[in-house]
Amino acid sequence: MRYLWLDDYLMQKRSVTKDLQIQWNWVRYQIGGKMFAAICLDKEDKPYYINLKADPEEAEFLRSQYEDIIPGYYSDKRNWISINPDGKVPDELMKELLEKAYRLMLKGFSKKRQREILGYSCCGEECDSCVAYQKDCNGCNACQGKVFHAPKGKPCPIYACSVQKHHYVNCADCAELPCMIWKMTRDPQLSDEEFETSIRERVQRLRGK
Repeated sequence: MRYLWLDDYLMQKRSVTKDLQIQWNWVRYQIGGKMFAAICLDKEDKPYYINLKADPEEAEFLRSQYEDIIPGYYSDKRNWISINPDGKVPDELMKELLEKAYRLMLKGFSKKRQREILGYSCCGEECDSCVAYQKDCNGCNACQGKVFHAPKGKPCPIYACSVQKHHYVNCADCAELPCMIWKMTRDPQLSDEEFETSIRERVQRLRGK
């Protein structure tokens, strides 16, 4: 297989798991327990197809442009494509298709479930890395934004704006990221440099970079 980087590329994505479906001899890549990509292996464990979830219209276009892309093998042929692992589909295009497959499957879940699967709050904070987690707070997703540092009985202003007002999955859907609300909800214990680093890390996390 020419795409030797594929496994590392997918396993670096947030919340991706993989297993071997022994009956089919497929290496399956999943998010939230649902497969979005698979490497189909033959009896000698050599890849013969890479199956990916795809947008139906784009899938049809891709099949018209590349002889190495065909309707999904043993899959829904409208919503899946199969790619020759030794073919001529460029690496950059393959990475783009893998990213889209991951995003398509993730978007199939409810917005609340997407936040749970990704394991961070709407502002990109990883709740389980916070010193207050499960001590003073159960986490943004579990308490619907009513975190320990928010006004009593009210959600954090970021959660109120992103989730309740705009109905986003998280702040990554906002064109103004990071906005003034982010800057107004600064942790007073952080220095200017630490705060800017925190914002940069959270933005990168939300955008999957």
